[in-house]
Amino acid sequence: MKRTNTTQLALDLRQRAAMEREDFLVSPTNIQAVAWVDKWPDWPSPALVLVGPPGCGKTHLGQVWRKRAGASVFEPGGAVIREPIETPVFVDSPNDPAHDEELFHLYNSIAASGKHLLVATEVPPVRWNGRLPDLKSRLSAAPHINIEAPNETLIAAVMMKMFADQQIDVGAEVISYLVNRMERSFEAARLLVDRLNNASLATKRRITVPLAREVIQTPPKQDKEI
Repeated sequence: MKRTNTTQLALDLRQRAAMEREDFLVSPTNIQAVAWVDKWPDWPSPALVLVGPPGCGKTHLGQVWRKRAGASVFEPGGAVIREPIETPVFVDSPNDPAHDEELFHLYNSIAASGKHLLVATEVPPVRWNGRLPDLKSRLSAAPHINIEAPNETLIAAVMMKMFADQQIDVGAEVISYLVNRMERSFEAARLLVDRLNNASLATKRRITVPLAREVIQTPPKQDKEI
């Protein structure tokens, strides 16, 4: 029983991600978003919307901005919003329509107080279905900055960063093997890094090309059998 707890603790510690500005990888796919974040507080609107696929760095970039701006994080159902708003606010993945009224009130308070709202979402507000119309129209009118899907070079760099965040030393040959055989998305990279980490811990093997081959060839539900 004690051995199990030790393994779980090691896993938790290794999965902490580095979220500082110097850890964010700037590339042609996200350079425009980085420029807008660096441009704050000189924004033309109370809100700015970052749009991109899962794992593309929206949350990371939002956290970079939050620290720079001294911003709060919007927590649905959390503390009552006090007026006037005293800090900028970061909203990450506002996917639940149940909180639209709260978010709409936040937007209005932000606009009235002269502060700013940064929203990170996978889908542009104009395509939000079944959402509060007033909220949808306000955010649809805000500047939208797209963070594009990664190319091969960026996927490789992101995977190296993910392994480094977990304090795992992986050779360039492993990264090259993975990138040439995986879906080109940040979410796929994150899931694959987690699977390799778990397989390495479970089998007490270093992450090498042979282990990477086994993980890729094994359906996710069967990872425990590696």
